[in-house]
Amino acid sequence: MADKSFDVVVIGAGPGGYVAAIRAAQLGMKTAVIEANHLGGICLNWGCIPTKALLRSAEIYHNMKHAEDYGLKIEGKVTFDLKKIVERSRGVSKQLSGGIGHLLKKNKVTVFDAYGKLAGKGKIVLEKDGKKTDELTAKHIILATGARARVLQGLEPDGKFVWSYKEAMIPEDMPKKLLVVGSGAIGIEFASFYNTLGVDVTVVELMDRVVPVEDEEISALLGKALKKQGMNIITGAKVTKLDKNKDDVTAHIEDAKGKVTKHNFDRIISAVGIVGNVENIGLENTKVQLDRGHIKVDGYLRTDEPGVYAIGDVVSPPWLAHKASHEGVICVEKIAGLNNVHPMANDNIPACTYCHPQVASLGLTEKQCKEKGLKVKIGRFPFVGNGKAIALGEPEGLIKTIFDEKTGELLGAHMVGAEVTELIQGYTIAKTMETTEEDLMHTIFPHPTLSEMMHESVLDAYGRAIHF
Repeated sequence: MADKSFDVVVIGAGPGGYVAAIRAAQLGMKTAVIEANHLGGICLNWGCIPTKALLRSAEIYHNMKHAEDYGLKIEGKVTFDLKKIVERSRGVSKQLSGGIGHLLKKNKVTVFDAYGKLAGKGKIVLEKDGKKTDELTAKHIILATGARARVLQGLEPDGKFVWSYKEAMIPEDMPKKLLVVGSGAIGIEFASFYNTLGVDVTVVELMDRVVPVEDEEISALLGKALKKQGMNIITGAKVTKLDKNKDDVTAHIEDAKGKVTKHNFDRIISAVGIVGNVENIGLENTKVQLDRGHIKVDGYLRTDEPGVYAIGDVVSPPWLAHKASHEGVICVEKIAGLNNVHPMANDNIPACTYCHPQVASLGLTEKQCKEKGLKVKIGRFPFVGNGKAIALGEPEGLIKTIFDEKTGELLGAHMVGAEVTELIQGYTIAKTMETTEEDLMHTIFPHPTLSEMMHESVLDAYGRAIHF
């Protein structure tokens, strides 16, 4: 007979849930994880990972089209096989999902293929196809139920003309004209993928700039680069209505001044944020509090209900896989009573957008520093001043660093350009260790690398840049 009683039960096996379960098992706690769909959650199966596989195909296609810039020659026309691009993306996700199953088994985590629901203090009901199949008990229950795409009225995905992220990841045919609603990380990555493969892409963003959560200077540079690539970007605007025709859709787009224009598109991708999966998980009979559709937790991921915790996209932003994983570790280590467990520090969470060029950031933006009344020193270094960037054929980009004028604390780092999603971790380590500008100046960066620009940006903040 299967075990029914556990120290820790995690509901949801996304990047937060499965990491929490593994860490709990490592700490000697009897652990189970409940997952109704796919191990790895949305991120691994329908988000972070498969989109990066698609974007990699687009990147190679882009480089092939520009082979002559590198002294290379391709005989004939450069084309692509959409079906194989999609198959590769799905294959990558399948491989990694299987790997998570192996890791859970290796760490002796019991996996339940079911839907989990709170059913009283320390109790979880398991359901399959809407029917109760079992009941578990646990000293500690971690909710890692994730989130789903936000749906705007009039922009409901229909699987044909209006796509959610799922349909956008597995297209059977390439649209000729595509509208992307929303220019956050998800929207701008899809826009970049389709634009690179030759689709006529328009992006509509409600705010006054693309990737609006990023530093204004970085947003402006990205917007300029995307327009240069042929993308049509309409900011300060919204889609007010859709007319679905036989073969396409007419979108009514209202600008900041209230003027409405009509544009026809083959397909529309709606990427306007997420909503936490808080329904039908048994919260109604608990003290768990919600804030704008997400579960409220403290720095150690505890809810107001004793013994119930929440991590990942079901709690507060930023909604990032690596934040979810780290929350899982913090939560479990606090449950285990480990010493020196640090609460989540949002200023130390890096953010990455994998469009072309890439965007990466950490900490406060220049505007946020001004709003806080902080006196700062700001350094900048352009990609065009870096030998490795020029050798790569990627001379467009910028690295920007922000320091507290009085203490030398690194307050923020903001980047746009090739491989900045890999570079940002250097600043993340520095910020986590409370490194000052002096420590970074004394650090030796290897040559020739893109990382040298990180050094130069720090030097520039203090009037000491060498190469620009």
